Amino acid sequence: MANEQSTGDSLPTKVAAAKPDPAGALTTDVGNGGELHQRDSGTPLTTNQGVPVSDNQNSLRASTRGPTLLEDFILREKITHFDHERIPERIVHARGTGVHGVFELTESLAQYTTAKILTEVGEKTEVFARFSTVAGGAGSVDTPRDVRGFAVKMYTKEGNWDLVGNNIPVFFIQDAIKFPDLIHSVKMEPDRGFPQAASAHDTFWDFISLSPESLHMIMWAMSDRTLPRSLRMIEGFGIHSFRLLDAQGKSTFVKFHWRPRLGLQSTLWDEAVKIAGADPDFHRRDMFENVSAGNFPEWDLAVQLFTEEDAAKFPFDHLDSTKLIPEELIPLKVIGKMTLNRWPNNFFAETEQVAFCPSHVPPGLDFSNDPLLHGRLHSYLDTQLSRLGGPNFHQIPINAAKVPVSNNQRDGHMQMSQPVGRVAYEPNSLMKDGPRESTRGFRSFASAENGTHARIRSETFADHYSQARMFFNSQTAPEQTHMAAALVFELSKVEHPHIRETMVSHLRRVDETLAQRVATGLGMKKLPDPFPTDTPAEDMPPSPALQIIGKMKDTLQGRAVGVLVSDGSDSALVNAITAAITKAGADFKIIAPHIGEVELSDQSCLKVDGQLAGTPSVMFDAVAIILSDDAAAKLLKEAAAIDFVRDAFGHLKAIAVDAGAKALLDKAGVQADAGVVDAGNAAGFITAAKTRQWDREPKVRNLP
Repeated sequence: MANEQSTGDSLPTKVAAAKPDPAGALTTDVGNGGELHQRDSGTPLTTNQGVPVSDNQNSLRASTRGPTLLEDFILREKITHFDHERIPERIVHARGTGVHGVFELTESLAQYTTAKILTEVGEKTEVFARFSTVAGGAGSVDTPRDVRGFAVKMYTKEGNWDLVGNNIPVFFIQDAIKFPDLIHSVKMEPDRGFPQAASAHDTFWDFISLSPESLHMIMWAMSDRTLPRSLRMIEGFGIHSFRLLDAQGKSTFVKFHWRPRLGLQSTLWDEAVKIAGADPDFHRRDMFENVSAGNFPEWDLAVQLFTEEDAAKFPFDHLDSTKLIPEELIPLKVIGKMTLNRWPNNFFAETEQVAFCPSHVPPGLDFSNDPLLHGRLHSYLDTQLSRLGGPNFHQIPINAAKVPVSNNQRDGHMQMSQPVGRVAYEPNSLMKDGPRESTRGFRSFASAENGTHARIRSETFADHYSQARMFFNSQTAPEQTHMAAALVFELSKVEHPHIRETMVSHLRRVDETLAQRVATGLGMKKLPDPFPTDTPAEDMPPSPALQIIGKMKDTLQGRAVGVLVSDGSDSALVNAITAAITKAGADFKIIAPHIGEVELSDQSCLKVDGQLAGTPSVMFDAVAIILSDDAAAKLLKEAAAIDFVRDAFGHLKAIAVDAGAKALLDKAGVQADAGVVDAGNAAGFITAAKTRQWDREPKVRNLP
């Protein structure tokens, strides 16, 4: 029997009845949250004190959907140990790029919150944003298939607000107690120290195959979202539901979204791999060059606002971080704009030492009962104590609030301030003007928690496939193909057949055609049975807002075009093409067989930005090739020139060519199509360059 429970943070829910283990016989079991447990099949799992652990999947909560309890010593020990595994490099998000900027509120949320940053229209707030990969170390490359961190520190009038999220709106797990296991699985395998910054290996997919809750995130991870063209062209999400509180303490739930004004754009997998070889710092360099040139990237801040009553009608649980709220269900409301306009003075002092904590919020914001969020509220602060030497990390300039800090915290490692006076406690009668509580201070939402005090997961968290299916069905045909190809590539690196088979059995719950495409790509003779579940997927309406290709902006702004020239190149064509690129809002770089200058047909000299062998076409969104006949004849024997053309065509880019360049295309075996434009047609080239030539893709590679 399941009994009804109600919590102060949510909908009525059902608590799954406990499933007794057969006497010592159970090795695996689908638990109350739908995840696989492994019991009594090996050495007992214990705490560091030798205490056997009965549940390694669920944090201790006050009620089924209630808050996580500080009492949970197993959760705290596990995450605390995990947070301190690396010194001083971040364990996750180690490779990052940070930029200073400003946030301006354009629409007030005064009816929902007292937070001044969200109520004072026109107010400009200093920010520091850090973008990062997740899995790799600080010395890894910029362009692996990986989630991107998107963290923003806002130095508000009421203290710092850290909005710490990713470029994907959901996460792999539902409960923070599983986070160390997730990251251990995706990091380098401990017996061999590789692969670096890659999920294509056994331990990651073994964990995923045993964690059905991860299937929605896997669809995102295998999509083009994890191969961004630029950090200036990614979305950011706060992931969790937070609360806005008004002056009376009334709560409204909120989810935060950053939307890039340049629009979304991704690379292809083959392109990302080649970029990593050509420029491991591709994203960092792209951000640096654009900010330095005054091409300041901008994002709109949008919110989804909903009430407890709205949430009760959702066909999913908003406290489950593996779920998103489709925009078609709760539309986005744009309330402000962030502009990044200043590169750090020193990378280590700022980008490396910046400390983000989701627990840093100003008055007027509060937390929901999301169990993943509750673990993060502890974990991030604990991590800073290890990375930055102790409890005074907030005094490092990049972390310091822009408003006065006044409290009774004293001493500690790396104490930089010099508090005065004999009083370091409160209440006191000896310092009349000392720090005191304030009516404007932070207040928590008053909720009533009624339910089972236990390690148990709500049955409202049990649907692991419906949103995975929705995400896949929302994609354009090319994006679906890329997802299938990514799954084939990743799983082809897995040595153990049973892991591959289990993953395909999960995919059958998401989409039969996808599962068949992946199985065929892996050489499977037959499909495994669908993965057993008590909660099969339901068909949710597709959400076109989840696409990249379908909502790409018709623009070349913020992009880069490579112009390959030589001595004797037609000056009129070169000038016309570069003028058209500039007018379209894009940047261009002059590429030539040699560095220095080239002399064009009119004897004018043109500065060269990159030598051909070191500046391949993968660095650009489109290419123009304008060559003299003599130069073209020489380049027919140059592998870098053939690769320049072949890769541009294979990566579905627009190519402008003159007569000399056509010989190069012939040598590369390129069959001209609508994306190959005569260099004399600058306007036509710009039109073609604004998108990829998706119709070309089936002609240049075999896809599942």
